[in-house]
Amino acid sequence: QVQVVESGGGLVQPGGSLRLSCEVSGSPSSTYYMAWYRQAPGKQREFVASIISSGYTNLADSVKGRFSISRDNAENTAYLQMNSLKPEDTAVYYCYVQRNVSPTTSWGQGTHVIVSS
Repeated sequence: QVQVVESGGGLVQPGGSLRLSCEVSGSPSSTYYMAWYRQAPGKQREFVASIISSGYTNLADSVKGRFSISRDNAENTAYLQMNSLKPEDTAVYYCYVQRNVSPTTSWGQGTHVIVSS
């Protein structure tokens, strides 16, 4: 079973920054797609950002211009750099992974981000 572990969450003031990490076990070459989702209490889980092995990225409209996603293929790790954070960004952030070997899809346990004064 693949391990997907998020880290880097915490409390930050509005306008501040955080960098989340998602470390995936197994062969780095098998990790095709990595993405970040978030879920606020009482809200639906929503897509935030994604990146594929070639480096192509996609961002939700709500975070464009503020967040960026990157990955270190050798370390099998994805990052979410969050700048200009707003209270609306408060949520549990989850890492989602698609691989070319079983298990083909995996979720991490999440890391909590609180944006508050």
